[in-house]
Amino acid sequence: MMFSNKDLRKLLIPLIIEQMLTSLIGTVDTLMVSNLGAASVSGVALVDSISKLVIFLFTALATGGTIVCSQYIGRKDLRNANTAAKQVLLSAFALSIFVAIIASLFRNGILRLIFGRVDAAVMDAASAYFAVTIFSYPFIALFGASSALYRAGGNSRLPMKVSLFANLINILGNATLMFVLKWGVVGAAVATVCSNAFAAAVMLIMLRRPGQVPEIGRYTAIRPNFHMIWLVLCIGIPSGIENAMFQFGKLAVQSTVSTLGTTAMAANAVVAAVELMTSMPSQAVATGLMTVVGQCMGAGKPEQAKHYIKKLTLWSFCILFLLNWLAMAATPLITRLAGMDAETAKLTKDTMLFISILKPLFWMCAFVPASGMRAAGDVKFGMIVSTCTMWVLRVGLSTLLCRRFGFGLIGIWWGFFADWTGRSIIFLLRYRSGRWARQKVIDR
Repeated sequence: MMFSNKDLRKLLIPLIIEQMLTSLIGTVDTLMVSNLGAASVSGVALVDSISKLVIFLFTALATGGTIVCSQYIGRKDLRNANTAAKQVLLSAFALSIFVAIIASLFRNGILRLIFGRVDAAVMDAASAYFAVTIFSYPFIALFGASSALYRAGGNSRLPMKVSLFANLINILGNATLMFVLKWGVVGAAVATVCSNAFAAAVMLIMLRRPGQVPEIGRYTAIRPNFHMIWLVLCIGIPSGIENAMFQFGKLAVQSTVSTLGTTAMAANAVVAAVELMTSMPSQAVATGLMTVVGQCMGAGKPEQAKHYIKKLTLWSFCILFLLNWLAMAATPLITRLAGMDAETAKLTKDTMLFISILKPLFWMCAFVPASGMRAAGDVKFGMIVSTCTMWVLRVGLSTLLCRRFGFGLIGIWWGFFADWTGRSIIFLLRYRSGRWARQKVIDR
């Protein structure tokens, strides 16, 4: 077998740690900004929602790079793996510069278009924060692409370490610039840019090391290779569309939640945050699975790819089952720490019980096997299925149950379960058919 259990642990454990620490440090970052006042934290939140959409563009490109490079590495074709890596970095840099220029030129117009009329103080804070954070886009893109290339080679430990140090720099920068120098939201933005610049610089330096897989060499010698860029985009574009549809679907569901009243909104905010935390380790497994399956397919060993999809899906189930029941047990403590009133606390507990019982049965097969099949090149199928189930089942059903039949917050989560169940059934049938293993990426 291409990957021993030790190899899998070396790949997956740093991914899990990175995701959990990034989420935790992100929460601390938000709490620090909240000390600047309601207008400041609201303005930062508005810009962060735009930045997330931008980051999904870069993530989609990095996903394409991971799959293409991992397949070349699996084939032992290091020359083309290095060529693909260079084109991923070049494409990420070009895309980020283009996005940054557009965002800089139309900053205030973009804010007004997306968020409409908000309080003047909130808009001023958002505009100031946006003006500075735009400069972080190239660094975010280059760090994401570099991390993806390292993971394609099976090294997830270095991106984890760099990400941890970058987040610590961000927190220290916030403390210094916001509270010592009194720069307000501009200080928070400068800290963000500096931390992202540090992360990108370290990763780019490390990619130049001789013998590194993949190895970049001199950055000034990189020239466009449109065939290789096309290979990456064939994977990246469907992934980008899928991610965008997923985010827009989440916004549509949130719009329905907002009609349920303050109690339901408060309960759902806590439930959604806890549910996201329980998903992160399994999402990290799904990310690592792309490297594993990509290398297996590149080596011409689809049976091993099938084996690892089943194996890591089972690992993911065990992790998800444990975390959901721990989250349910911790919910009473969470509601007390959040200072919830009795009605909101009861709704939160009931919803978490509902999720903890059903989510491990349906979530895992909806996401983990799909990542493995995408690594084989089956990206268009995944894009179509995920988009349809999101909008028809999650958005459509939750909207119908809440707005038409008055199911309340449970109706929202019935929509989630319908989405997960639909995806699980379709992706399992796709897996059993074996058609995903007949896709071609690097032979196009």
